Amino acid sequence: MSTASSVAVSGPVRVRRAAATALKYLSLVIASVVVLGPLTVILLTSLKTDREAQDGGALSPPGDWLNLGNYVTAFRDADMLGAFANTAFILVFAIGGTVLIGSMTAYAIDRFAFRLKKTVLGLFLVAALVPGVTTQVATFQVVNSFGLVDSFWAPVLLYTGTDIVAVVIFLQFIRGIPVSLDEAARIDGANAFTVYRKVILPLLRPAIATVVIIKGVTVYNDFYIPFLYLQSDDKGVISTALFRFKGPYGAHWEVISAGVVLVIVPTLVVFLFLQRYIYNGFTRGAVK
Repeated sequence: MSTASSVAVSGPVRVRRAAATALKYLSLVIASVVVLGPLTVILLTSLKTDREAQDGGALSPPGDWLNLGNYVTAFRDADMLGAFANTAFILVFAIGGTVLIGSMTAYAIDRFAFRLKKTVLGLFLVAALVPGVTTQVATFQVVNSFGLVDSFWAPVLLYTGTDIVAVVIFLQFIRGIPVSLDEAARIDGANAFTVYRKVILPLLRPAIATVVIIKGVTVYNDFYIPFLYLQSDDKGVISTALFRFKGPYGAHWEVISAGVVLVIVPTLVVFLFLQRYIYNGFTRGAVK
């Protein structure tokens, strides 16, 4: 009786497990189609001629799979080389400032006792919840009063001073570093800054890698701030370079698609090589 009942019970269990597995893979397939579908259309369009892009379907293959003329046109006419250089300049200073200020802020919050400490943490949370677009008028007036409009330092300062996520990530990692290491360094005569520089900062390498990747992708893909504050044509970044196709190439989707691919490739390559740092960083930060 017991054997027969166990077999009868295991049958519905196997059915439920098979249904759950099928639903899991179905959801993954749907998500893959949603993500890869537009990218496939853009890639195919970038390899087509003007006639093929106008007459063919979105998923129709190009006549010549080695047609790279659209990429040459997009790279030359949109000044992609200068845009990459401008983007690199902003990335270096914005990421460096974010890592330095974010790690120092997290170190001060976690390791020092001061008045209104909980209030400061609450204000960080409130700042993270307030939509940035609601403060853009006041922010633009402040930046303009300093004479930084149409200067690369405007986006650098804005990217550096508004990253609450980096502070939270560093804070989670610092909480996992034993306080005894700080105390041992202080016994040897180290001051607070020396402890941060020689003890805390080297142990934050996984968090730094996570912040660098996340911040880098955010700055690289941002369009609003560079478009608003960098008004000269020679100061365009990689995200605003595509906007130059609006006039002369408004109907030439094959050239626009080639420009989109040129913008996507660097972030895709970086993500494929460094994705384990993102996942490991978030996992370790959550556990700690």
